[in-house]
Amino acid sequence: MIKKILIANRGEIACRIIRACHEMSIKAVAVYSEVDSFSPHVLMADEVVEIGPASPSESYLNFQKIVDAAKSTNSDAIHPGYGFLSENGDFAQFVRDSDLIFIGPDSETIRSMGDKAKSKIMMAKAGVPTIPGNDGELTGNIDSIASDIGYPLMVKAAAGGGGKGMRVVYNPDELESALESAKTEARNSFGDDTIILEKFLDSPRHIEVQILGDNHGNIVHLFERECSIQRRHQKIIEESPSPAINKKLRREMGEAAIKAANATNYSNAGTVEFLFQDGKFYFLEMNTRLQVEHGVTEMVCGIDLVKWQIKIANGEHLDFTQKDIKQRGHAIECRIYAEDPSRNFLPTPGLVRKLVLPEGPGIRNDVGIIEGQEVTSAYDPLLAKLVVWDSTRLDSINKMDYALSNFVILGLITNQPFLREIMQDPVYRKASFSTKYIEEYFSDWELEVALPEAFAAGLLSNQVSQTGSVSKHSESSFSPWHKSNWRQSF
Repeated sequence: MIKKILIANRGEIACRIIRACHEMSIKAVAVYSEVDSFSPHVLMADEVVEIGPASPSESYLNFQKIVDAAKSTNSDAIHPGYGFLSENGDFAQFVRDSDLIFIGPDSETIRSMGDKAKSKIMMAKAGVPTIPGNDGELTGNIDSIASDIGYPLMVKAAAGGGGKGMRVVYNPDELESALESAKTEARNSFGDDTIILEKFLDSPRHIEVQILGDNHGNIVHLFERECSIQRRHQKIIEESPSPAINKKLRREMGEAAIKAANATNYSNAGTVEFLFQDGKFYFLEMNTRLQVEHGVTEMVCGIDLVKWQIKIANGEHLDFTQKDIKQRGHAIECRIYAEDPSRNFLPTPGLVRKLVLPEGPGIRNDVGIIEGQEVTSAYDPLLAKLVVWDSTRLDSINKMDYALSNFVILGLITNQPFLREIMQDPVYRKASFSTKYIEEYFSDWELEVALPEAFAAGLLSNQVSQTGSVSKHSESSFSPWHKSNWRQSF
C-alpha cells in the first residue's frame, strides 16, 4: 500500500500531484534545487529534501539523489510527473531496483516507445497507421532513401521529443546540412544522434488519444485532444473534443490507440499521438507518461488521471470499462509561459510581483508560481495552465477569453495577451487551422497593449501603498507556511 510518494519534479505538475496525494490521504515529499526553495511545491509538501544546484543534471535529473531522498523519507513510490526523468527507462528501472514503486509504465515500454524508429516498427506490426519513411536507423544510401520517400521530408531524432532534432527538408540540396544540425541537436539534448526520415505532411493537425491501463490487462482510451496550436513544435493550446474529426474517425483513432497500448503491454497513463491530414491519421509517437494537457481530458471525461496513476501503481483494477467513458461538453487549455511571442517566444525570466487568477464555474488553474517568486532561466518557462469547460466549443472559447482577461501576472512578460488574441481570431474560432497556424497567421505578431493598464497599475500601486515597496520575498507572499513547523525538512 502506497502511503508516501516522492515527486521527482517541480512547478505546476509537482503541485498537481501533491494535491492528488493529499486528497487520497497520502503523504507527499518534494525535492527541490537551490533556486526552488520558495517554490509552491516545496511549500505544499509534507516533507522536503534539497537535492542540489539549479542545473538539472545536478538535481532533478540525478538518479541517485532522487532515490536517496525517497529512501531518507521512507517513501514508498516515486512519481516523475512529465519532463525530466518521466520517460527515462533507465531511471524507471533504477527506481524499481531500489525497491521503490515507479508510478508509470514498465521500463522496457518506456525505452521502446522512446525510440521513434523502434516504436514505428512496433506500431506498423500492430496495425496502427504510420507515416511513410525509413523503418529503423538511417543507414545505407541516404540520398536514395530520401528520394524514395519523396520531398518534402522530415529529418527526425529517433530519441527524445519536444521538437528537438527535427528539420524539414524541401529538396536534396538541403538534406546534408539538415542531417548534421539535427544530429548535433539530438546528441546535445538526448545523448543519441540516431536519425530517421519520414514523409513531411505539409499541413497536418496534431491529435492525440489518452490511454489508461492497469496491471491486469485492462486498457481504455479517454478520447482525443486537439493539439495543433504549437510554436516550435511545442503545444500552447489544447482542446477536447477535436473539432476536426467525426464520430467514425474518433472511434478509429481510439481503436488504434488501444492497439498501440496492447502492443506494448501498457500500464498506467499514456498518450498515443497522431498526425491527421486529408482524412487520414498516422502514428507519430507514444508518450509514456502523464501529459501536460491531461487536465483537458479530466474536464470532459470526469476522471482524475493522477489519482488513477497512483491507484494503478498500487495494484488496483480499473473500475470502469470503455463504454462507461463519455465526452461531455468542451474543454480548452492555455499554457501560460514566461516568454515573449513578439521575439520568437524568447524566455523572459523575472520576479512575479503580482498574481491574480480567474475564478468561476468551469475555470481551473494549475499553477506553479506564487507572488515573490523568481522565475529563472534554468527550467522550462511554463508558469501555469488555465483550463476551462463549457457545454460547446464556442462557449468554451468565450469563457477562455474571459478567463485570460482576468489572469494577471505582473513583473515579467508572458504569452497571456497572445493567447487572448488567438481566442478572438476568426480562423481559430472556425477551427480551420493546422500545426502551421501560428507561423501562418502570427509570424509578425506584436504586443499592442501589454496588460489592461489601469487594472495592472492599480494592483501594483495598491501593493506599493500597503508595503512601501514590492518585496522579492515579502512576509505576506509566503506566510503562514515558510516560518511554521508543520512539515519536516531533511
